[in-house]
Amino acid sequence: MLNTFVTNDVRQTLDQFRRSVDQMFENFYGESSQPNTRGTSAEANWTFRPVIESGWNDHFLSLRAILPGVAEKDAQVTVQNNQLILQGERKAPEGWEKNAFTQMTYGKFHAAVTLPSGLDVEHVRCQLRHGVLDIQVPILEASKPKQVQIETGEGNKAISA
Repeated sequence: MLNTFVTNDVRQTLDQFRRSVDQMFENFYGESSQPNTRGTSAEANWTFRPVIESGWNDHFLSLRAILPGVAEKDAQVTVQNNQLILQGERKAPEGWEKNAFTQMTYGKFHAAVTLPSGLDVEHVRCQLRHGVLDIQVPILEASKPKQVQIETGEGNKAISA
């Protein structure tokens, strides 16, 4: 009887740990629109969220979105109201069985990045290669840093006391 209590306690602890880890990954990789109460992924309806990173140099603001399994025709980039909007759909492979088990997320996605002022949004370039979307937004010449000459004053004057 004690063995049964210990086994049940271990199962409850492991089940609680599994739910915590599932919730952590759910918050990181996508949202489930239906709670997954029985622990089977077939019941969950996941939303794909691309991971986006950014950086800049003297000439471009660079953004990179990780879109594994997304075809060029299934992704769209627009600039509107000083926001860069990335949207599209990550489709399940053709012939994918309805009763298959997967931990991958599929579906429509949408991400918006607010752009800083001083960018040339008319000349945005995008390239999708091997599931990575690289976006470059040129920096306007007027917004680039300019070197300012520091002038020296006239020679040192002696101060009399």
